[in-house]
Amino acid sequence: MEKEIVFVTHNTGKIKSAEKYFKNLKFTTFNYELDEPRSDDIKEIAKAKVKQAYEIVKRPCIALDTDFRIDELNGFPRAFVNFALDTIGIQGMLKLMENKENRKCSFNECLAYHDGKEIHYFYGKHPRKFIKESSRN
Repeated sequence: MEKEIVFVTHNTGKIKSAEKYFKNLKFTTFNYELDEPRSDDIKEIAKAKVKQAYEIVKRPCIALDTDFRIDELNGFPRAFVNFALDTIGIQGMLKLMENKENRKCSFNECLAYHDGKEIHYFYGKHPRKFIKESSRN
């Protein structure tokens, strides 16, 4: 019997990330923008979101949060990726990385699953190298 989990999100692209963790489960999307606490801790954000999601759907559900960390910039922008893109943009981040030898960065994700009793966490880390120039010039 296939189990179903509700994914409460307005970002349906996040379903693809969730499917990596739960290959034998069916996801139903409940389109809703959850409140997001101001934090750079993706576990804290995912926990708050999944608790709110469970209160809405009253069924087992998941929430996912991601961050982007650039080693040379002490982990900037962390969970504030959208804020960084909205303020300094890709060109601004490239400017911050000018003449930096250490190009290591990573995309990280925390998926929180709430069954009504407990919250379980699943993590993904995807190491990369920061680009030297944008293809959007």
